[in-house]
Amino acid sequence: MAEAAILRVRHCGADIFCRRPPQLCPACGLPLRGAGLAAAPLRLPSPFRHGHRQPYAFLLRPTTGTFLGGYDGKSDLHVGITNSNGVVYNYNQEGIQRAETGWEQCISIPLVQPDMFGILQQWDQLLEEFSVGEAWLPQRYEEGDHNCYTYALAFVNSVLTAQGKQQLSKSEFTEKFVIPQTKRASKYITLHWELTAKDFYILPLPDPQKEC
Repeated sequence: MAEAAILRVRHCGADIFCRRPPQLCPACGLPLRGAGLAAAPLRLPSPFRHGHRQPYAFLLRPTTGTFLGGYDGKSDLHVGITNSNGVVYNYNQEGIQRAETGWEQCISIPLVQPDMFGILQQWDQLLEEFSVGEAWLPQRYEEGDHNCYTYALAFVNSVLTAQGKQQLSKSEFTEKFVIPQTKRASKYITLHWELTAKDFYILPLPDPQKEC
């Protein structure tokens, strides 16, 4: 399902978010045409990606539903790692899953740079070999302590070790890579729901940024 675009117009000292560019400012009623570059509609980039088109990535999605389809910001997230073809390796109560569908709306964190040729060539083999380890048998799964995040981070750390790099703790990885993405996604979700209920969402700018 395609996402409806979110547009931003800046006028009357506020960011005005909408789905369709208005002819008149909803705050003051004046025409926006000719009101300057800031008043031109700007499409906000979506924080979500089609996970199966994101190779070599760490993915997050709601355990049930989608980010824009009812996610309340509090429900559990599920994570996985993609191979070079966008197959999502993930761990749950049934063991390792290799999903080719179901991750169409995700937060994606790239794990490999394009110039890392050695890892790119070995990635699929490393991921498959790691995933058949006994640690990821179904009976080893524990929701709180040995779960999908445990699996994904352990694989990331196995790759770092193979490169002679220092491993990351769960808190380090979360703070450095996950939280910036989830904060951005949270703001986007808020705008999405506001614009589901009404045509405009007006957010006043801090004084130094005010312009009209």
